[in-house]
Amino acid sequence: MDMLGYQAEQWSGGMNYVRGVEDTYFCLLPAPVEHLAPGYHRKRVGLNHLAFKAESRAQVDRLAQWVNDNGYTLLYPERHPFAGGPKYYALFCEDPNRFKLEVVAPSEA
Repeated sequence: MDMLGYQAEQWSGGMNYVRGVEDTYFCLLPAPVEHLAPGYHRKRVGLNHLAFKAESRAQVDRLAQWVNDNGYTLLYPERHPFAGGPKYYALFCEDPNRFKLEVVAPSEA
């Protein structure tokens, strides 16, 4: 998140990520033990994935390299970075909990 310009704010219940001066942020909380089974899967009812806007294609490339260097899963590697289509330059990856993340570059004129 730091690489996308978000600032982490830890609190007793989880972690907030804030970007810029807007009042927009998102919060990550651990699931209580009684709600862990049967586990998360993005194809079940609920949130499918989170998408973030990158500043450039170069930023998408740096993040993709970081994903590979740190042992995370790059999704659709045979179509990367155009897995979303020929004009859609993006990174699709999974975090350690198999949560799908997308980082998309701005459209080129």
